[in-house]
Amino acid sequence: QVQLVESGGGLVQAGGSLRLSCAASGDTFSRYAMGWFRQPPGKEREFAAAISRGGINSYYADSVKGRFTISRDNAKNTVYLQMNSLKSEDTAVYYCAATTTGYALTLFGNYDYWGQGTQVTVSS
Repeated sequence: QVQLVESGGGLVQAGGSLRLSCAASGDTFSRYAMGWFRQPPGKEREFAAAISRGGINSYYADSVKGRFTISRDNAKNTVYLQMNSLKSEDTAVYYCAATTTGYALTLFGNYDYWGQGTQVTVSS
């Protein structure tokens, strides 16, 4: 079982950048594909980005493609989400998630472990 702790959220102006981190513990990090999901105010949780176990393959929602970059450092048991050119519609609680499944990484239901979330607020 893996435990996940997100950090790096905060308040930023539109057009700015933030880097989220998710530290994993409790199991071998490289066993897990990792995802970032977000939940905007009053809306359901949605997929943002995912990365395969070895970091070779990454996937993005259309709404963040070209602005967000997911990466991982298996030596540090950490996954990152670099967010650039932030927009007000990126305001959400961002969650890190882990799965031993190697496919369908955009699907919420395929993830077994979740962090507590970190708030990102983008002011316009």
